[in-house]
Amino acid sequence: MEPLEKRTLLLTGASRGIGHATVKRFSDAGWRVFSCSRQAFSDKCPWPMGEENHIQVDLADPETIEDAIALIKKRLKAHGGKLHALVNNAAISPKDAAGQRLDSLATPLELWHKVFAVNFFAPIMLARGLIDELKATEGSIVNVTSIAGMRVHPYAGAAYATSKAALASLTREMAADFGPHGIRVNAIAPGEIDTSILSPGTEKIVRTIPMRRLGKPSEVADTIYYLCTEASSYVSGAEIHINGGQHV
Repeated sequence: MEPLEKRTLLLTGASRGIGHATVKRFSDAGWRVFSCSRQAFSDKCPWPMGEENHIQVDLADPETIEDAIALIKKRLKAHGGKLHALVNNAAISPKDAAGQRLDSLATPLELWHKVFAVNFFAPIMLARGLIDELKATEGSIVNVTSIAGMRVHPYAGAAYATSKAALASLTREMAADFGPHGIRVNAIAPGEIDTSILSPGTEKIVRTIPMRRLGKPSEVADTIYYLCTEASSYVSGAEIHINGGQHV
């Protein structure tokens, strides 16, 4: 890689929380950030070239993903056809009408399909669709899993939890399969992070966390950045827990 080459990140789920903090972290470091989300680009986001580099896509729809991949390739081609990092952050965690978690008995089958489409299938579709652009840089893929993929969570539903557990397993498979192409694949598993999607009652969980506090989105973004740079050049197939010791 040329020392002055501008690096490029593709991030899904960029509009809030961890995704928003990740855009800021990479943008501040001089990266070109391509963002993907269900929403159109918000004029409240001050990122340079943000609107031009935003792709609106429904990750629950495989055909829409294929269209998005073609558009992303076209936009990347204008910048040398290289992708240095792919961060699969987008996810959905549906609740019932009362805002409570949906367990394995209550989750409708069509909802299982939608959750897995976004949380599990979209990451591998994007990674496979953009493998040539990632090979060109010996790039990095980061999948965002969850502490809910390791244990029954009081607020995360069964479909969300099992999709994240499957994504953690997929990360290992991808590390084995993409590694010979020079591409590293890792995962991060956040715990209770201080974002707008926290469920009421989270303060009860905080009292059980060894560090006795919520995580900051910037702390997650810093770990993602680490996994996308030379500092982690021999790290692949790992799942890093970002939860203040909650998993122990």
